[in-house]
Amino acid sequence: MNISDELYSASQIAIRDCMGTKQSERILIITDEPLRTLGYALWKAAKDFGNEVLFTEILPRKSNGEEPPTEVAELMKKFDVVFCPTSKSLTHTDARRAASALGVRIATLPGVTEEIMVRCMNADYNAIAQRTFALCTLMEKTSVIRVTSPAGTDISMPMKGRTAHASSGLFRDKGQSGNLPTGEAYLAPLEGLSNGIVVVDGSMASIGIVKTPIHIIVKDGYATTIEGGVEAETLRKLLEPHGKDAYTVAEFGIGTNDKAIITGKIIEDEKVMGTIHIAFGDNKSMGGTVRVASHLDGLIKSPTVWFDQTIIMTDGKFLIEF
Repeated sequence: MNISDELYSASQIAIRDCMGTKQSERILIITDEPLRTLGYALWKAAKDFGNEVLFTEILPRKSNGEEPPTEVAELMKKFDVVFCPTSKSLTHTDARRAASALGVRIATLPGVTEEIMVRCMNADYNAIAQRTFALCTLMEKTSVIRVTSPAGTDISMPMKGRTAHASSGLFRDKGQSGNLPTGEAYLAPLEGLSNGIVVVDGSMASIGIVKTPIHIIVKDGYATTIEGGVEAETLRKLLEPHGKDAYTVAEFGIGTNDKAIITGKIIEDEKVMGTIHIAFGDNKSMGGTVRVASHLDGLIKSPTVWFDQTIIMTDGKFLIEF
């Protein structure tokens, strides 16, 4: 299989710099057919570094958050570092959580293309980490986050006491995990308390770039009405099979990667500086109480964001210094 020099270099950065992998550590690559090339690039880079590396391919999952095969879940526990370049996300799975709890360092790369990998892995991850950790510190001091946007978003999300998470791109300590490429600060709002309207006008996970904004009414922590065009209809069809829990306001996140651009791939879109995202569904991975095999992020452009009474972003521009 031929891979470009640029993809090979990006894979080296992921293994060496982001995960801090030592030559003595064992690496597992879990991929599926749509992302096989990316999985192979990571395998080749790991092999050339001299690591013991295992490449395994699973059938594509049906939804983000669907569990991998039991045998693969057990494999994940036996390695030092695991990469998951898959077409559907393994981030919000019990398999990932169980392996992390045992100290395995895990990078998930759901839906990542070669172009995204090359563009975003060459970002300054030390600067990204600085922004991300600073935002997490502020979020953990906040009781309520409010977001408005020119498209019509106006939602308040209580989160007092919730732990904020830094997907900084540097996952070098035991048990750390996150997306690659990355750059976001995020947390789980308190269940049952968010209220307002979310207007997704950037992109939507499993759908892509939104041409007709999706209007989502949120009442007492759940999406109760989803309206718009074809994208809204698709979102309703994606959520319906998973029951009420899939409509939970699961996540609030802020992008911190200055190299990321909106492409329709949520793995990159949600990392774009100047945007925020709100997800519905599973939030157990980020300290919430909802476990469901669905986690769908909606991107909001040009947001104004309040942390309690302090405005930290206006029309997509940070008002705080990092």
